[in-house]
Amino acid sequence: MIGVMNGKKSAKFHIFKNKNIRRNFWDSMLFLSPSLVVFTVFIFIPIAMAFYLSLMKWDLLTADRQFVGLKNYIYYLTNPFFYKVLLNTVYFAAAHIPLDLIITLGLALLLNQKLKGLSFYRTIYFIPVISSMVAVSAVWIWIYEPESGGLANYVLGLFGISPLGWLHDPHWAMPAIILVSVWKGLGYNIVIFLAGLQNIPDIYYEAARIDGANAWQQFRRVTLPLLSPITYFVILMGIINSFKVFTQIEVMTPEGGPLNSTTVLNLYLYQEAFHKYRFGRASALAFIMFAIILIITKIQRSVSHKNVHYE
Repeated sequence: MIGVMNGKKSAKFHIFKNKNIRRNFWDSMLFLSPSLVVFTVFIFIPIAMAFYLSLMKWDLLTADRQFVGLKNYIYYLTNPFFYKVLLNTVYFAAAHIPLDLIITLGLALLLNQKLKGLSFYRTIYFIPVISSMVAVSAVWIWIYEPESGGLANYVLGLFGISPLGWLHDPHWAMPAIILVSVWKGLGYNIVIFLAGLQNIPDIYYEAARIDGANAWQQFRRVTLPLLSPITYFVILMGIINSFKVFTQIEVMTPEGGPLNSTTVLNLYLYQEAFHKYRFGRASALAFIMFAIILIITKIQRSVSHKNVHYE
């Protein structure tokens, strides 16, 4: 056994001693060097620096940095307000992802039909995606405004529903932002689902119709299983984007809304870093967020092996 292992090592070493292979290796490294430099300077070094700062007490205003070890991490893990913010983030994700999934899949199914003016509707749905989130948020502030007779309350009044406080009400502020986020991202997921629908061969539907399957059975037994890789991707990106949500909350509900009802992890991190100048704690919070997203992603991947069908 030892002789076999030594033989493999010597073979690898002998291969690397080959002049052509060695030249190809260094040529490859030469072509990769610009990307490696960019990765090192703009990704690896900032991440390493952020981890270093997460172990320090530093308020940016002074040059003194005090090593505190894991105290910044312990501060958040023992802070009740952190769990309130985490719950707000989970609430946003748990409401946003299913709502977005159902609406975008339904619209993609409609847009996948052979109808007149289909390209026009596809363009219309994608316009919010390329619009500035700040501008979109400003428009929706006017729509939600309860004091000056906003459009949202006007529409509710047509159905005899009492006006709502929307962004000024701790119970409705988060649902209002979720609605804006779903509307803003509709076009992106519609395009992804459309691409998936158009890649499903018609032969599967023909076989299902021959077996007597109706439209619902075709959707359930053919469309959904073959769309499962797309659905998995949409859910995964939805989770990541839910933990990254920031702009619409900062613009529409400054300082986290009434009673901190819209304070999510990304906003909390921003406040810690640029309002309170606690860069050490903010860096620790960033790594806690990374750990949470990593755990959720690992769980989702383990579940997907049973539910995602690639053929």
